[in-house]
Amino acid sequence: MAALINSITTLTNPSSENARKPCGFPSQIPNLHSFSLNRGFFKVLASTQMAISLKESVFTLPNWRTGRNDPKTRDLRLNDAFLYLEYMVRKGHKPDLSHATQLLYDLCKMNKLRKATRVMEMMVSSGCPPDPSTYTFLVDNLCKKGNVGHAMQLVEKMEEYGYQANTVTYNSLIKGLCMCGNLNQSLQFLDRLMQKGLVPNAFTYSFLLEAAYKERGVNEAMRLLDEIIDKGGKPNLVSYNVLLTGLCKEGRTDEAITFFRNLPSKGFASNVVSCNILLRNLCYEGRWEEANDLLSEMVGEARSPSAVTYNILIGSLAYHGLTDQALEVLEEMFRGPFKPTAASYNPIIAQFCKEGKVDAVVKCLDQMIYRHCNPNDGTYNAIAVLCEEGKVQEAFSIIQSLRNRQNSSTHDFYRSVISGLCRKGNTYPAFLLLYEMTKCGFTPDSFTYSSLIRGLCMEGMLEEAMEVFMTIEEGGYRPDTENFNALILGLCKSRRTDLSLQIFEMMVDRGHMPNETTYSIIVEGIIHEKARELAAAVLKELHLRQVVSRNTVERLVMQYDLEALSV
Repeated sequence: MAALINSITTLTNPSSENARKPCGFPSQIPNLHSFSLNRGFFKVLASTQMAISLKESVFTLPNWRTGRNDPKTRDLRLNDAFLYLEYMVRKGHKPDLSHATQLLYDLCKMNKLRKATRVMEMMVSSGCPPDPSTYTFLVDNLCKKGNVGHAMQLVEKMEEYGYQANTVTYNSLIKGLCMCGNLNQSLQFLDRLMQKGLVPNAFTYSFLLEAAYKERGVNEAMRLLDEIIDKGGKPNLVSYNVLLTGLCKEGRTDEAITFFRNLPSKGFASNVVSCNILLRNLCYEGRWEEANDLLSEMVGEARSPSAVTYNILIGSLAYHGLTDQALEVLEEMFRGPFKPTAASYNPIIAQFCKEGKVDAVVKCLDQMIYRHCNPNDGTYNAIAVLCEEGKVQEAFSIIQSLRNRQNSSTHDFYRSVISGLCRKGNTYPAFLLLYEMTKCGFTPDSFTYSSLIRGLCMEGMLEEAMEVFMTIEEGGYRPDTENFNALILGLCKSRRTDLSLQIFEMMVDRGHMPNETTYSIIVEGIIHEKARELAAAVLKELHLRQVVSRNTVERLVMQYDLEALSV
């Protein structure tokens, strides 16, 4: 821990021209790489409380939704629209509300949350405030991407300036906290919201129940549901489906069947979601007769089979090696109202790969592409099964053929494949395929190395991750700050903050400047080690030394319910 503080001991105000340079660091602290809400945003909100003189002209944005559909061109058009919005608002013009709103939505869908937040800022500053649904959509996207602290911060500040959040917005925050494994904090947050007058709805309870069964088991979730009902809460079928999922995830299929049959006694009739939850377990356990009985019951508007039903059948049949039957269901799906997607084909491809049937894999992929089903990360992970069967060359050849049908560059495609494999825990095949890629001229970049490091850490191979880090450095590549951050984050997530601090020391010793992301990761690592008081003390010290902004302090204090820091 001393290294963390000592590395910045001599750092003065980052804006000072005479700031000393600890360990050869530049005097300016780099901007936070992951998006952060700018304090200027809240000043803009505050300014809307006063009369603002704006030109009356309303302008429309250039159409970024038509034209060539390859990812790079789409991204360029979206960025052009964003820059045009910035330019016109700066000139004092007011954007068309529907255009600005759609731009915000599309930026969120492309995971450009910093720019989406900036669009909201410009809408407010130009006297064109977003409607509640847009505001909620942005909060929800922040939470889905794990930026719960940013979302909580946004809601709090927006409320200060008159933009009242509703139950849907608060539910996004509760869901985000639950996704981060913070059930206790979620319950405490709900209590505070109820004191402010929030009335929880059935979806609020569902998020809490899901967090409860994931953290503490389904029995604890059932006890929580009883408490909710005792306190006057009124859960709906979604809540009971969550518990049904919990029973199935724990392999308690017989109990799940009983629970499913008893739903009418709780006042609910099962729907297609309930049926699919149970059907999945029956099929994957090979209980085909019971699965057929359940399918015969799936009639009527609320219980009629969905695309998910078909995918469950295809996936389970393929899992049991019954690929011919899986293909028959796929054909039936194609002839019906639901069209197959990559998710429908991927289990069949994976099974063919497991059986070493390369020709069948190629034929399946050809049919998939002919039917306009674009391969996704799941497809590449399915093909990677060939690597486990000793057919690395064949796997690479198939991936090469898919690359030839893509609009993206070779570099971007290979990078995307490696990243997709690592995210799904297939880091070993990723290394094997990377070797083949390098023989074809591919040079891994910072993003690729970070993907590999994160993948190894995610799979619990921490020593291997550190060894790879050293190896690539010995091979002539100089790791950058993002590579160090990837390793530090992976170690912290594995609750090895002690090792992350060693890497931090190495980072400083080798002349790399830790950025705000680095410090935030380590503080969150300390929090996950259950040392909240220490985390709060370190965070305060980092802020005093001006390497962590007030904005970040407020976000971490709010997200992790740390004791208030006077900043």
